[in-house]
Amino acid sequence: MPTTDRAAARRRRNLDALLRRSPLQPVFRARAARRLAVLGYHGIDDPAAFRAQMERLARTARPVGLEEVARAAEHRRPLPARSVLVTFDDGDRTVLTEALPVLARLGIPAAVYVITDLIDSDHPYWWTEAAHLVAHGARAEPLRGLGPTAAVRRLKSLPDPERRRALAELRATAARQAPRQRQLSSAELRTLADAGLAIGSHTASHPCLDRCTDADLDAQLVRAHDRLTALTGRPPTSFAYPNGNYDPRADRVLRTLGYRTGFLFDHRHADLAPAHRLRISRLRVNSHTGRDRFDTILSGLHPAVHRLRGGS
Repeated sequence: MPTTDRAAARRRRNLDALLRRSPLQPVFRARAARRLAVLGYHGIDDPAAFRAQMERLARTARPVGLEEVARAAEHRRPLPARSVLVTFDDGDRTVLTEALPVLARLGIPAAVYVITDLIDSDHPYWWTEAAHLVAHGARAEPLRGLGPTAAVRRLKSLPDPERRRALAELRATAARQAPRQRQLSSAELRTLADAGLAIGSHTASHPCLDRCTDADLDAQLVRAHDRLTALTGRPPTSFAYPNGNYDPRADRVLRTLGYRTGFLFDHRHADLAPAHRLRISRLRVNSHTGRDRFDTILSGLHPAVHRLRGGS
């Protein structure tokens, strides 16, 4: 790790430790007991840390399943205090190989939101691919002068047809193509479902829906819905917005398709009886989140400071 990155990581750890010892932490923790914490993970890159996080939830929180959250939202009956729902976006294989054994041992329910075009493939996530291509000399006009991280941020902000054109330019001009990435197979997806994990939709190819045309938005939702129905034998009823970007057009389509819950990625707690069942807040977390930050995320102190510092 470069010296500047190590220094930044050290500053983050120091701030996390300071927040956890803050006199505000007990105040936020007491308030959070009356809120729903929906944890939004992606892949599991630190199995030991993830195991410690789940063991902490099993000791101190009340893990709930997606069905309980759906019923609370539909009937406006609050969940128990300290309720926590664990979710995973993108359908990374490490949910199967690393997360599932831990969740099963501890009896913690979870929901997995799948990008259906990637099932049975070895295609990398498009944002991972774009970052790799830019790092290896690829060029695209809308990304002129940008490094890998800034290029991905710009791609997410473009109208989706322009994003797809820029990706095609990157692929055509890169000195080295992105490495392949083994994705979940159909059989592995059914293994997750048979183990009790709720399987939800995360669109067909993970565009930001608020950057899509009407036709593309409809196609993303319907194609993913039909594929998951065919693969699991039951229609999905829960959805997670790619990048957390809510779009009211999607809300209307999801209601027509029979979806009961939809999740954002806004780093906030939700109500114990969510008022807007297709716009339920989630807290951003990952498997390598340290104990100090994990505690302040659960309490709500970290999200509050994040917003004060201009985070969205």
